[in-house]
Amino acid sequence: MPATRQDLLARLAELQIPVTTVDHPAVFTVAESAQLHRDITGGHSKNLFLQDKKGRLYLVVALADTRVDLKALQKRLGVDRWSFGKPELLLDVLGVTPGSVTPFALINDTANRVTVILDADMMVHDRLNFHPLENTATTSIARDDLVRFIKACGREPQIVKLAAAPTDPAP
Repeated sequence: MPATRQDLLARLAELQIPVTTVDHPAVFTVAESAQLHRDITGGHSKNLFLQDKKGRLYLVVALADTRVDLKALQKRLGVDRWSFGKPELLLDVLGVTPGSVTPFALINDTANRVTVILDADMMVHDRLNFHPLENTATTSIARDDLVRFIKACGREPQIVKLAAAPTDPAP
């Protein structure tokens, strides 16, 4: 049985990681969460659950408005072709459904199957915001505490610049 929001908050308290959580109507996309971004300070994220052709799993966490160049990232990491992980796999491994993907879901990946990639541009924010395993709330956490939580889940996050390089305008 996957961890619940309450389980997550209890684990964060156990790790002495202070967070604040704001309840709100369910949001499923970055576009739907735009108003929340205005109301809740800090860096807001988008979270991509990816699988390579060898079956390795990745959680790519970037600022909500970052255009991630997945082809460039896969070359940089030496990954053979990847695709978005299926919802069933997401639920099985991270215990969440599409629209609720979050680095907090690593609490459910007890087999340490998922490699975590954090956007370097996101990591300049003092506070970061993620769903607490459900998309009806947003939990704010200090940047360094996010890294501490990820490490407590048995991972060493890779911090990588994810923004796609701007294209040159046509002459």
